[in-house]
Amino acid sequence: MPGRTQIHVATVTALTVAVLAVSSSAPIIAYAAAPALAIAFWRNAFSTVLLAPVAATRRRAEFRELLSGAGRATLLSCTLAGVALAVHFGTWVPSAKLTSVADAVALGATQPVWQGLIASGQGRRPTRVAWIGIAVAVTGAIATTGADVGVSARAVSGDLLALAGGMAIAVYTAYGERARTATSTVTYTTICYGVCAVLLGAVCLIFRVRLAGYPGLTWLAIAGLVFGAQLLGHSMFNYALHRVTATTVSVLILLEVPGAALIAWLWLGQAPAAASWPGLGLLPIGVAIVVLGSRRGAVTEPVADPIALAD
Repeated sequence: MPGRTQIHVATVTALTVAVLAVSSSAPIIAYAAAPALAIAFWRNAFSTVLLAPVAATRRRAEFRELLSGAGRATLLSCTLAGVALAVHFGTWVPSAKLTSVADAVALGATQPVWQGLIASGQGRRPTRVAWIGIAVAVTGAIATTGADVGVSARAVSGDLLALAGGMAIAVYTAYGERARTATSTVTYTTICYGVCAVLLGAVCLIFRVRLAGYPGLTWLAIAGLVFGAQLLGHSMFNYALHRVTATTVSVLILLEVPGAALIAWLWLGQAPAAASWPGLGLLPIGVAIVVLGSRRGAVTEPVADPIALAD
């Protein structure tokens, strides 16, 4: 009995830390005095540098297998997942600087909705409950974006980028679902983050995005993203997955929406616009309905690696 209690406490603690870590992502991005694409690049580049030695020493045989004929299909899935992740960070991170933190997080959190639509396109039709959730979430997204029309074109652009980021992370999850059947978390994330960093770095060089010369506090903010949302948050979710279902984790990740909004309100003074509240309220409700409704039908649950779900 004491052992079970200890496990329960450890799991609850891990999930609490994970939610707090990912909730800090958008506020930190909004705070950091650096170009959005540069933040996205450094976030993935530093994470790759930290993960690569672990993967190289502990997963060397796995990498050799991926480079062989039998493993190339899996390697392709890992690579395409990294491409989709680059699109996600290349759209969602800028959105956090263009629109409010609350809107960026809420619209980005529509990922399970797009995941359900991808599953439908693959012949795994969502349940009726899931379709209801999709309708509620899309209505919330439209309401949230429409509320910003009267604010500024900049805010609307941020909303649309956040939606695109949610769609891209759904594609990332779809490819990750294939790759994770034959790869470990360390190998998979090392490849994905590496591909993502290379692509974002190339974009930064092409468009001459400034990659250095930031104030010390900005580098601390980027470090906070790497060790917080990118590594600590994701790792704690992975730990908890051994004891709770992916559906449970997906629903808990929705707590990032009010968590990020609260942090931005207290730290940055970003109080969500009154007109956005109805849409912001509908979004997590709709996404939760989609995630929970998928348990009853043919829609596959989110891949058992919530790195795809948390920002």
